[in-house]
Amino acid sequence: MSASLVTRRTLAGLLAAGALIGAAAVPAAADDHRRDQRGPHSSIVIGDVENAARGRDNRALNSEWVEVKNTGRHSVELRGFTLTDKQGNRYRFNNLRLQGRSSVKVHTGQGRDTHRDVYQDRRHQIWDERDTATLRDNRGNVIDTESWGRRGHHHGH
Repeated sequence: MSASLVTRRTLAGLLAAGALIGAAAVPAAADDHRRDQRGPHSSIVIGDVENAARGRDNRALNSEWVEVKNTGRHSVELRGFTLTDKQGNRYRFNNLRLQGRSSVKVHTGQGRDTHRDVYQDRRHQIWDERDTATLRDNRGNVIDTESWGRRGHHHGH
């Protein structure tokens, strides 16, 4: 009789310890999640899109662009962020610190990158009349999308 009581007590102790460990893990995970949502990446969004490039020369290609905006007050390092179209064409940002409340235009053609304009160095138009631009952070998380086409612009996070 006493042996089973000892076993029961030990089991209860183990269960209580397990519950404590489980409870300790939950707030940490919830806290991380909350921090992600409030993090610097949430201030980065796709702004205007200009996809009406006519002609194949570099000037026409550079009149086609997607704007990436920082709506927050703090600057964000865009290194490793990517912008892709529906076909999977991808542009990866190099070292570019986007200041708070400012934007950068990602042009399709060739040019010299500045903090206001960057260039994909492509020889062909990539943004179609109906397309979707997807912006991902440096870990591959989708942070914004912008679709356009027959039914006009559609903006989603």
